[in-house]
Amino acid sequence: MSLKDKVVVVTGASGGVGRAVVRQLGAEGAKVALIARGEAGLAGAAVDVGAEGGTGKTFAADVSDYDQVRQAAQRAEAELGPIDVWINVAFTTVFAPFLEITPEEYERETKVTYLGYVWGTRVALEMMKPRDKGVIVQAGSALAYRSIPLQSAYCGAKHAIVGFTESVRTELLAEDSGVKITVVQLPALNTPQFDWGLNRMRRHAQPVPPIYQPEVAADALVYAAEHPERKEYWVGGMTAATILGQRTAPALLDRYLARTGVKSQLTGEKAPTGVSNLWEPADEDKDYGAHGSFDRRSHGRSVQLWMSQHRRLVTFAGLGLAAVAGLGLRRR
Repeated sequence: MSLKDKVVVVTGASGGVGRAVVRQLGAEGAKVALIARGEAGLAGAAVDVGAEGGTGKTFAADVSDYDQVRQAAQRAEAELGPIDVWINVAFTTVFAPFLEITPEEYERETKVTYLGYVWGTRVALEMMKPRDKGVIVQAGSALAYRSIPLQSAYCGAKHAIVGFTESVRTELLAEDSGVKITVVQLPALNTPQFDWGLNRMRRHAQPVPPIYQPEVAADALVYAAEHPERKEYWVGGMTAATILGQRTAPALLDRYLARTGVKSQLTGEKAPTGVSNLWEPADEDKDYGAHGSFDRRSHGRSVQLWMSQHRRLVTFAGLGLAAVAGLGLRRR
């Protein structure tokens, strides 16, 4: 499916992965409805979409509030037309041991990161199902299958998104609906998450290496919107290794992460103070853009993503190599 002139909603569009996604959608010629809280980030995202050749309209909303999400979607349809694609990206993060997160903070992160996807999906389905067409893409994470220390609320929400999405997918299949839903499981990414997430640790938070640029995630999410037949895409070799490792040796991963999980998420620098987007947008007055603080350490491409996008070719190549190897053994 070409996204040219299609109406695409992106939550969390003001920064990070969402910001990279809307830029790519602009280059595809899409009409993009930008949903987020921060006014400076939203304004910058709209400029980016236009500069790439698309049409961007901003709709300020807190995704944890169903009514705000629905009202934003209604305005988007009134201004841009019927929604063809909905991409859920918005989330927030708290970096801290479980008992150092207050109940109010835990509830807030769960509402944004989990219920934000639920409400986005619900609103999308309310608008798409009567037309019997549309695509919903969930930005997932390797942490949806393998949890790590310091991010219990985020990991719990990502696990819940997988279960929720699988349930919705089976309902759509049972109804023979024309609406498709897919998930893209993402690796560690260089986004402002690590600059504006609430951090109770003494040191600056970082993604667990290897780190990828947000444009890698954007490429995967836009590809999934164009090819929603697959139920799930994996991005990054470490994502594949993490998911497969969890399936085969979860107890071993428990012990490994107990030794390395905290240290691998912290730099040697002091944690920034006074910045957090948990309750209020960090980009209300400052546009953070798509990238975080780790450009020098981040990869701009993913072999695993290419393999996921070309799965048939990879399978045929593998079968061909196996056949050649088998022929060689028989000759010997």
